[in-house]
Amino acid sequence: MKKLIYLFCALLVSGLNAYSQTHSLGSPSEKVKLTFTLINGQPTYSLSYKGKPVVEESSLGFKIKDMPDFGSGYSIVTVENSAFNETWQPVWGETKNIENKYNQLLVTLKDNATKPHLLKIVFKIYEDGLGFRYEFPEQENLQHFIIEEELSSFNLNGDHKIFWMPGDFDTNEYNYYTSKISEIEKMAKKRDGAIFTATPIQGAFVQTPLMAKSADGIYMSIHEAALINYPCMDLKFDVGTFNATTTLAPDAVGNKAYMRAPTQTPWRTIVVSDDAREIIASKMILNLNEPSKIKDPSFIKPMKYVGIWLEMHLGISTWDYAGQQSASDAGSDGKMAKKTKHGATNENTKKYIDFAASNGFGGVLVEGWNTGWEDWFGKWKEDVFDLVTPYPDFDVKGLNQYARSKGVGIITHHETSGSATNYERWMDTAYRQMNAYGSNALKSGYVGKIIPRGEYHDGQWMVNHYNRAISKAANYNIMVVAHEPVRPTGLHRTYPNFMAAEAARGQEFNFWSEGNPPEHETILPFTRLMGGPMDYTPGIFKIKKSYYVPGAKEQVHTTLTKQLALYVTLYSPVQMATDLPENYLAKPDAFQFIKDVAVDWDDTKVLLAEPGDYLAIARKAKGTNNWFIGGITDQDSREMIVDFSFLEKGKKYEITIYKDAPTASWDENPEAYVIEKLTVNNKTKLKVNVAKGGGFAISAFPKK
Repeated sequence: MKKLIYLFCALLVSGLNAYSQTHSLGSPSEKVKLTFTLINGQPTYSLSYKGKPVVEESSLGFKIKDMPDFGSGYSIVTVENSAFNETWQPVWGETKNIENKYNQLLVTLKDNATKPHLLKIVFKIYEDGLGFRYEFPEQENLQHFIIEEELSSFNLNGDHKIFWMPGDFDTNEYNYYTSKISEIEKMAKKRDGAIFTATPIQGAFVQTPLMAKSADGIYMSIHEAALINYPCMDLKFDVGTFNATTTLAPDAVGNKAYMRAPTQTPWRTIVVSDDAREIIASKMILNLNEPSKIKDPSFIKPMKYVGIWLEMHLGISTWDYAGQQSASDAGSDGKMAKKTKHGATNENTKKYIDFAASNGFGGVLVEGWNTGWEDWFGKWKEDVFDLVTPYPDFDVKGLNQYARSKGVGIITHHETSGSATNYERWMDTAYRQMNAYGSNALKSGYVGKIIPRGEYHDGQWMVNHYNRAISKAANYNIMVVAHEPVRPTGLHRTYPNFMAAEAARGQEFNFWSEGNPPEHETILPFTRLMGGPMDYTPGIFKIKKSYYVPGAKEQVHTTLTKQLALYVTLYSPVQMATDLPENYLAKPDAFQFIKDVAVDWDDTKVLLAEPGDYLAIARKAKGTNNWFIGGITDQDSREMIVDFSFLEKGKKYEITIYKDAPTASWDENPEAYVIEKLTVNNKTKLKVNVAKGGGFAISAFPKK
C-alpha cells in the first residue's frame, strides 16, 4: 500500500527580503543535513553527516551560451519545504519493497540580468544522502537555450582515498585506480591499449560513480540519477583544494546541452554513510527516478542465460561467416591473425538451446548471427549491419521455434558498431522481426566511435538515443541489456524492461588483455552498480586461457568459487552462465549453485563490506524462503564471518557452501574448491577462509 505525506513549512512568502540568505534542512532523522546559502548573489550548498562536514561550501548554477548576464547576482524569490514518504514495489529488484522517504527544499532564484531569468534548485535529503537538480520553469526570457557549462561542484573536505577511473566521454571500460585525490593527475596518464575507443581527458578528470572514503571513516558515492536529455557527468578535480566540478560531454560543435524551458537536469547525488554496507544498500538513486511508464510489465522476466559468446573471445569460433572475426585474434591494428569456424550456426545454437532447457535457463544469447561482421572491426563506417539479415547457416525463424518448443527464448544481438544513425533507421524493423519470431530479449552493443561523427558515447545526443531505444523496445514488449552505453542512473525504475547494462570493464577483458585485477569485483558494487545492474558475465570455471591456447598468459583473476559468489554480489536480473557447456558438465557439483541461484529477490542483506577489499551479501529469492550468500575478497586471503541472524527465527536451514580449497589461489590454483553441507539457524556464525582472489557461495534452504 502506497503512503503519501506532504508537509509544507514555508510557501511563497511575498517580498524578496522575507528570506534569509541561508536555509538548512535535515533528513527525517537529522542524520544528513543540507545547508543552502546565497553568497554575494551566488548559490552554494554544503552537506554534513552526523555533524561532520562531508561537502563544504560548493558552487551551483550555469553558464548559458550567448547569455553573459545569466545568473549574475541571484536573489531568492521563494523557499518551500516539504516532506514525502511512500513505499513502492519494483517490477524486479533486490528487495520486494522500497521506502522513498525524504525532506525537500525548493529554492526559486531570479538573477539581475537585463531580462531576468528564473532558476529553481530542488534538494531532496534522505537518510542516506542528498539529491539535487535544477529546474528551468516556463518564462518569457528563457525558452530555447544552450548550456555552456554546469557549475555544480563537490568540495570535499580532505585528500580522501578514492576509487576511480580516468575521465573519458567514450568508454567506461578502464580498470579502477585506488589513490588519494591529490594523486589523480599523475596516475591517469596511463592509457589502456585494450580499449581502442579510449580518449581519456588530460588532467585530473574522473568518471562517476566515484567512491570516496575520508580519513575519519565517512564513505561517499557521487553520481547522478535520471539521466534524460542531458550529457553524462564527469568530474574535474582541483587536486590542491579537493574540489570536483561537473564536466559535461560536449557535442560535435562543442556545446554541452540543448534545452527548452520548461525543463530540468538530472539529479546530482551524494550517498553518504559511516558504514560501507549502507552505501551498497542505498536505493536513493532509484528513488530519484520516475515510476514505471510500462502499464503491463508481464512480458518482463528476469532470467539466467547461456550463449554463443565466450567461444569467440577464446578464439574457438568467430562472429563472422568468413571465419576471421574473433576477439582473441584481433591485433591492435584490427587485422585478424587466423581463420576458424563461424559460431552462430544452426547446429551450435541448438546445442546451447538444449543445454539451457536441460538446466533451467531461460535464454540463449546468439552473437554473430547476422551479416556484416566481416567489415566492421575498427572501421568508422555507417552502414555495417541491417540487423535483420542472417548468415546462410542461421535459420532465425526455425531456431526461435525450436527454442520455444524447449521453453527457452532466443536473446537477439544487435551490434551497432557505434553507428547510432544506422540503428535509428533499422530499429523498428528489427524489433518487428523479433516480435514476429518470438524473441523478446535483446542485447545491444555500441563498440566503436560514434556516428554521427564527432559525438561521444556520453553526450546528449547519445543519451537520448539510448533512452529512445529502451523506450521503443518497451513498446514492442522487448527487454534490453545494453553494452557500451552511458553509465546507468536508475532509469530501470522508469523503464523496467531496461534489465541491465555493461557500462564498465566486464569479464571479457580477462581473455585478451591484462584483465581485471582481483580487487575489481570488490570495487564495482560501490561504483558502477550504484546506478543499476551490470551484465558482468560471471561463472567461468576454466580460469586460465592456457587450457585452450598452450602458453597463453591471460586468465580470469579469481578462483572458481569467487565466480559463483559473483551471482550474488554483482546484482543483475539477467545473469549469464558464461562458460562453455562442457566445462559445466565436467564439474556438475559446482555448477549446481549456478542452477539453483535466483535472479529476482524479496530481500537483500549486506553482511560485510569494504570497498576494494571484501564484500559479503545475502539475498532471499523472490516468493520463497531460500537464501543465497556470496562473499569475495581482493588479492589478499582473509577470514570472513557469516552471521546468519537474517534467517527466520525458529527454523533450521540446510546450507551448501562452495568455498576455496586450502591450497587455492587466483594465480596458482584457481579451480580448487570444496563443497560442504551443514545445518544452521539464525544464531549460527560461520567462519570461512577465503583464498587470494577468492570467494565463497552458499545456498540455504529451509529444512523440511
